[in-house]
Amino acid sequence: MKNFILAASAALLAIPAGATYMQAPACADDGIVVPDSTGFKFTDIKTVKSTPVKDQNKSGTCWSFSGVGLLEDEILRKGGKETDLSEMFIVRNAYIDKARRFMRMYGDATVSQGGQISDVIDVLDKYGAMPEEAYAGLNYGEKKHSHYEMAEAMDGYLRGVLRNAKKKGNHLSDAWLQGFVGILDAYLGKVPEQFTYQGKTYTPQTYAASLGLEPSDYIGITSFTHHPFYEEFAVEIPDNWLQAKSMNVPMDEMRQIVDNAIENGYAVAWAADVSEGGFKWKEGYAIIPAEVDEANMTDSEISRWVQLDDNARDKKRFEKKGPQKEIEVTQEMRQKHFDNWETTDDHGMVIEGIATDQEGNRYYKVKNSWDTNQIYKGYFYVSVPYFLDKTISVMLHKDGVPKAIAKKFKK
Repeated sequence: MKNFILAASAALLAIPAGATYMQAPACADDGIVVPDSTGFKFTDIKTVKSTPVKDQNKSGTCWSFSGVGLLEDEILRKGGKETDLSEMFIVRNAYIDKARRFMRMYGDATVSQGGQISDVIDVLDKYGAMPEEAYAGLNYGEKKHSHYEMAEAMDGYLRGVLRNAKKKGNHLSDAWLQGFVGILDAYLGKVPEQFTYQGKTYTPQTYAASLGLEPSDYIGITSFTHHPFYEEFAVEIPDNWLQAKSMNVPMDEMRQIVDNAIENGYAVAWAADVSEGGFKWKEGYAIIPAEVDEANMTDSEISRWVQLDDNARDKKRFEKKGPQKEIEVTQEMRQKHFDNWETTDDHGMVIEGIATDQEGNRYYKVKNSWDTNQIYKGYFYVSVPYFLDKTISVMLHKDGVPKAIAKKFKK
């Protein structure tokens, strides 16, 4: 997923279910000023047990933070203690697998910072897991994640190895992978064969087993018409390097799955487009307002409106505050926006609740990984139209899927 980053740090302010949020003036320590009025009043009507908001900072690793966030919430749902899992253990192992694939594909593959939420499940299954305190991945003198230098070093190294191999008649040395791992060791740190956590000694595999999570229990869900419904397919996006498959369902059933999951205590990892004008992170909401209705404008409004260029009109459309009429999303519209790149794979987050605004419109309460210097301390509210139009896919425990829908799945 693309690297949409806000750098800041603070602890999560826990917010109980059923709480009502009024907009209020605030000023974060790093100078981010929260607007004194957004026009919204959100009321949480259902939330799941969740772990605190984290900060991916200057790293394109939202896929790991969202996937790990899902697993941490799953541990709580299953009656376990609050757990802080290492995102960078996941990232490190995914990078090594990407590098291997890059060479096997003669360089015709990606080794970017991006990935998919399903990558977290893949690493959990193959390599295990570690707690944050045993592997923070900060071995390069920074207090927060900052991967630009490391990413360029990895990219340059792999492309240099590839060029040299081609010069030698397509022959790789036996040392190339060891050299790549050396870069990861330098920046993220070496992975210990064993570590002690809360008085017990583990390997990554035995620690993963102690969490009570079964990788095969997690299912990806998507909704597009270029593949048959109720069958799995690999969503065609650049960061789906593993070609992980998601179950394809009609748009309304995708929403039913998320609603059912939240109502029954299951968190949902969410991959979506966050580049829309109605995505207001600082203000704490994401909506897609309906197009301006010129037919109901007064003559003076029309005269001003027609003088604006397209960019100015679009900007004005998103300037309104508070609840407003939004687009009516159809399956055809959703597909068109994906096919023409209006909906892109930008970011991974975790849906952890359902809420309403003061007019009764429904929203999903979403935990982000851009720290807590924001109006709702790292959470924001996503309208149903925004979710329907801008979702790439979701991932959740298979038991969160309504049985009536699950019966339609063809595997």
